[in-house]
Amino acid sequence: MILPIVLYGQPVLRQRGRDLAPQEAGVQELIDQMFDTMYNAHGVGLAAPQVGHSLRLFVIDGQGMQEMAATPEEAEFLKTYQRVIINPVLVAESGPKWGFEEGCLSIPGIRETVQRHPQIQVRYLNRQFEPVEETLSGIAARIFQHEYDHIEGVLFTDHLSPLKKQILRAKLTRMAKRGADADYPIVSNIR
Repeated sequence: MILPIVLYGQPVLRQRGRDLAPQEAGVQELIDQMFDTMYNAHGVGLAAPQVGHSLRLFVIDGQGMQEMAATPEEAEFLKTYQRVIINPVLVAESGPKWGFEEGCLSIPGIRETVQRHPQIQVRYLNRQFEPVEETLSGIAARIFQHEYDHIEGVLFTDHLSPLKKQILRAKLTRMAKRGADADYPIVSNIR
């Protein structure tokens, strides 16, 4: 089932998600719905807050980013980089930050260059609630960091310079008040 994606301005996007317990009802169904929703919107990641659930959960499928890979090895990894991430911990970030243009399904029509660390170490639970530890680099690390921000109540626009934020302020305010156009179902503040 395709879920509507929460648009910029909704309070759930600014809340820190709560941890999930293995016995929680509906988790597996929500995961399936999140994948369906992400694919329908042509995304490479989707966090639970983006579909109205303040939970520490996100899904990733990096296959759509293969052409952006810096090396053939990175492209091959992205082809199989499909993950369910539950209750993640960002253990470490390393390397000099690098810029890459990001967008967000909750902020349609806006893309900006965001600086992030190229390598991260993470711990999380997979779909079966089994512990996983990974070191990710390049685009895979960037996708993870972007989605991790969502469950922390942070949006990619928060990483922009004060000048860029000022330039975007009117667009974001208009989006929060009037909604936006997207080729997928959205939920906005408009009643």
